Amino acid sequence: MSLQCGILGITNVGKSTIFNCMSNTKVETTNFAFSSNKSNIGIINVPDNRLLELEKLQPTEKLIPATVEIVDIPGLTKGANQGEGVGNKFLGDIRNTDALIHVLRCFDDENLPHVDGSVDPVRDIETIDFELQVKDVDSVSKKIERYQKLVKIGDKDAKQGVEVLIGLKEHLESMQNARDYEISDADKKHLDDLFLLTSKPIIYVCNVDDASAINGNAYVEKVKQALKDQNTEILVIAGKLEAEISDLEDETDRKEFLDDAGLVEPGVNKLIRSAYSLLNLMSFFTVGPKEIRAWTIKKGMTAPQAAGAIHSDLERGFIRAEVMKYNDFIELGSEAKVKDAGKFHVEGKNYVVEDGNIMHIRFNV
Repeated sequence: MSLQCGILGITNVGKSTIFNCMSNTKVETTNFAFSSNKSNIGIINVPDNRLLELEKLQPTEKLIPATVEIVDIPGLTKGANQGEGVGNKFLGDIRNTDALIHVLRCFDDENLPHVDGSVDPVRDIETIDFELQVKDVDSVSKKIERYQKLVKIGDKDAKQGVEVLIGLKEHLESMQNARDYEISDADKKHLDDLFLLTSKPIIYVCNVDDASAINGNAYVEKVKQALKDQNTEILVIAGKLEAEISDLEDETDRKEFLDDAGLVEPGVNKLIRSAYSLLNLMSFFTVGPKEIRAWTIKKGMTAPQAAGAIHSDLERGFIRAEVMKYNDFIELGSEAKVKDAGKFHVEGKNYVVEDGNIMHIRFNV
C-alpha cells in the first residue's frame, strides 16, 4: 500500500531518534534546531508474532512481514506557516501523508535546550495545531472564493458548499481541528480535495526519560489531561532507551535489556502497529514452504482486492479464495485438521477479508 504516516513535532523533541528506532533508514540526530532540511521516508516492518507462530506449524525458507511507510518530517516551530525553519515545505510534506504521529517532549535535559525555553508538551501541541490550522484556514478560504464565483451563476451545490466551508473556517479559527468538525457524509465531498492538515487521524507519543518508560511522568499526565476529550491514542516511549535497544543486534542481549527495563517488547513496536492501524490497514497471510508472508490491505477489502495486493493477475482472474482463520489454524495445527473440523471456507468475490486470514487464491487468466 502507498499510504504514509508522518511523524512530526517541535524541533528537538527526539522525533528523529524514535524514527531511527523504527526504520532501517537512519537520519542524523543533533542538539541543534533546524539541523535537517528534508523529510525522510522509511519502509518499516510491522512487528507481528503471528508469523513466528505460523512457522512453528509450517517450516519455511523465509518470513516476510507487512510494511508501513513512515515519513520523518523535520522539526516545526512557531511561524512554520510563514516559512520559519523552511516550514512551508514541511507543511507540504505533511499534506501528502495519510495519518500523523505527533511526538511530544516529556523529559528534561540541560544539554538539549527546548526551542521555546522550557519543557511544556501541552504548549507544543497547541503550537503545532496552530501552525496546521492557519494553513488549513488558507486552503478553506481559497475554496470558498472559488465556490462563491459558482454561486453567482446559480450553482446550488456550490451554495451548500459555501455554507459548509464557512462553518469549517469558523471552527478552525476558534483553534479547533478539522478532524473534530461535525459534518454529514453528503457534505464531505466539499472537503475531499482539500487534504486538510488537521483532518488527518493522529496519535501522540510522549517521549520520556528512561526512568519514566513504564509509568510515565508529570508531563505525560498533563498531556493526558489536555487530550482527555479527544478520541486519540497516547503512547509513552523512552526514545533514548529505545535507541540503545535498537543498537543491539543479538536477540538475547536485547531480551536482557528489555527485562532490565521492565519492558515486554520495544515501545516502538507498539507504535508501528498503532500507525498501521491508524492508516486503516490490516494483514492477511499466505503460508507455504517457500515463504510465509503478511500482505497489507485496507480494512474492508474484498477477496479479489486482497488478491490484487499479491499480483494484479490474481485480482483480474479471481475465481475463489480458500480461507482459514489464523486462530483455527494455530489451535488445530494443520490445514487437514481445519478441514476436518469444518472450518475451512471457500469464499467468492463478495467475501470481506478479515485480519489474520490465511488465504490461497484460485485464479485463471
